Amino acid sequence: MAKVEEVIRLLQGIEGSVHVFKLDDVTRERVVEIESGIKAALGISCVNLGVQECLERENVIVVVKDSKFRPPPEPTVLLIADGGDLILGREIFPHERKEFEDTPNVLFLSQDFIVYTDRKPKTKELFVMPPVAFPEVAELPGVKNVVSCSPSPPSDMYVRAAHGLPDDPKLASILIGFDNSER
Repeated sequence: MAKVEEVIRLLQGIEGSVHVFKLDDVTRERVVEIESGIKAALGISCVNLGVQECLERENVIVVVKDSKFRPPPEPTVLLIADGGDLILGREIFPHERKEFEDTPNVLFLSQDFIVYTDRKPKTKELFVMPPVAFPEVAELPGVKNVVSCSPSPPSDMYVRAAHGLPDDPKLASILIGFDNSER
């Protein structure tokens, strides 16, 4: 069974990891409170499903990272409607940009977020930060149900302050949650 210390060592070895530590219960509870009060811009609701799922796991590890850290394996922000059945927009990565530049039904809201102009929702739209895979941890023996997420900026700042880390805008946090398994 993988121990928390093994996961921490693995994460410390990933390029761009600056600080890695286990999230304590007090900080975990405060992050739940902070995330429940997050609102998005333009009156569109925002739900951080990734944080919700991550904090349900037995263990939560925080990685404070810099720009050298690898990109996520899948989008970390979606604009959805119709109970999640319709993706109206999504985060894109720099390597994907070219494939969307000449697509007639795509509108760039920013360098890294697109909206599909031909998709019409039946219900109100919602920004969702989904749980994201974290393959390096999932491959370790003794872990299961691995998810990662980016906390909201207020949660990120709180977690770093609670651990005596500076509020450096060049850094960001990732939460990685996992359960212990017997394999």
